[in-house]
Amino acid sequence: MRTYHQLTDPDRSGLADQIGTQRKRVAERLAGVRRIVAVMSGKGGVGKSYVTANVARALARAHKPVGVLDADLNGPTIPRLLEASPSAQAPAIGLDGVKCISMGQFLDEGAPLTFRGPEAESFVWRGAMEASALREFLGDVEWGELDLLLLDLPPGMQRYIELCDILGNPPAVLTVTIPTPESRDAVRRAMRAAVERGSALLGIVENMVGREFVGTAADDLAQEFGAPVLARIPWHPAPGTWNELSARL
Repeated sequence: MRTYHQLTDPDRSGLADQIGTQRKRVAERLAGVRRIVAVMSGKGGVGKSYVTANVARALARAHKPVGVLDADLNGPTIPRLLEASPSAQAPAIGLDGVKCISMGQFLDEGAPLTFRGPEAESFVWRGAMEASALREFLGDVEWGELDLLLLDLPPGMQRYIELCDILGNPPAVLTVTIPTPESRDAVRRAMRAAVERGSALLGIVENMVGREFVGTAADDLAQEFGAPVLARIPWHPAPGTWNELSARL
């Protein structure tokens, strides 16, 4: 497989110009957004979306305009967490006035994400279509003036890498883990990849603390990466927990 720079002129089809134009459009649309933060872990089941939604609500209650982009296209949960009903409006307005956009707003209840195209070759172009959808969420949605736009990432690193390419610069990262050593090991790999890409590590949130999940994942990661532990979220957090976390971002 040839890389872009190995293609001949007819094959390039103005690709560099297209990429430049898309990045410019995204930059123009996000010009009113003061900060962009990716919420990630590299692992599923640690509560990234739960943390994202509640941090956004706490910021909104403090009269700060905030938005959430649900980058988990195949397993979107932000609309339910923010009680944002399907709407032609983009972005939708969820609890406490949080602006949000999610593939879940455009899918029928229980329906999987599908794209139109040749089924026999879906493995080739599906990734490109998902990246295109993410680009539209960033570049076509009228976010307006925001103090903070939170990007709720799915498990794995592919969406983070796509975001870096679309934005042109790596976003700052808020890391979520649970206490277990298994989570620590998975999150470590994601944090290492983020550092190598140039993302600033804002800190670590240890979620689901105090019951079945036992370990020192947050402290271990904080020591390894020199990032602060911003919060330890119990299974049934009090409302003030989210206020304290949002104030530290």
